Amino acid sequence: MNDEPKNTIRDIPRIQRRVLGVLMEKGFTTPEQYPLTLKAATTGCNQKSNRSPVVSYSEAEVQDALDALREDLIVAEVYTDGGRAARYRHYMRHKFDFSEAQFAIIAELMLRGRQQPGELRTRASRMVKIESQEQLRQELSGLQGMGYLQANGPLDRRGIEVDHTFYLDGEGMDIGSAPAPAPAEQSSAVAAPVAGTAPAESVIEALTSRVRDQRDIIDRLQGTVGDLEARLQRLESELGL
Repeated sequence: MNDEPKNTIRDIPRIQRRVLGVLMEKGFTTPEQYPLTLKAATTGCNQKSNRSPVVSYSEAEVQDALDALREDLIVAEVYTDGGRAARYRHYMRHKFDFSEAQFAIIAELMLRGRQQPGELRTRASRMVKIESQEQLRQELSGLQGMGYLQANGPLDRRGIEVDHTFYLDGEGMDIGSAPAPAPAEQSSAVAAPVAGTAPAESVIEALTSRVRDQRDIIDRLQGTVGDLEARLQRLESELGL
């Protein structure tokens, strides 16, 4: 399996992306629970935190997605020592020539969709530490060069959004290109800013950044709660409660 060509898969159906993203995320964040049972995979798909959109897939739907991914050799069914239920693990590393940080980035984008690089770094760092925005840009640039990442502007531009490219043709998820900011018009009727007063755009940008930081903190806390819920469900299953 390791000798097969990599980077040949270009599109993955929506529910399969969610299932695959869950397997990748849990493999990074809760390795003691990985590989996942069908129940755990379904719970991960339907989490209300770190997911967009929030879904309510049935176990039958998740099983169908797992079976389809198994046919494409992206997922395997395994049995652990003493385990009665089948478990599932992904084989993304056999299929794609990504760095570990890039796998985390792709997992996060599969789970949440388009987002700005700053919030993407915070969320993906739950799985693999991304030390700086510069490292993030390098990882994103590598994915973009392989055709697995789209952006609506240059990666060093403030306020851009990025997304994966595993969408099917009919989904219409091309994020396009963001228009370049229009040059400020010069007018004698516009008064100069008062000395010592920050321009309105700077104030708005600072406030937006603070709101984004608070949202990232909430996301991390919700992710932790989701992982604890999954652990509790596993313990209840093992104890037959």
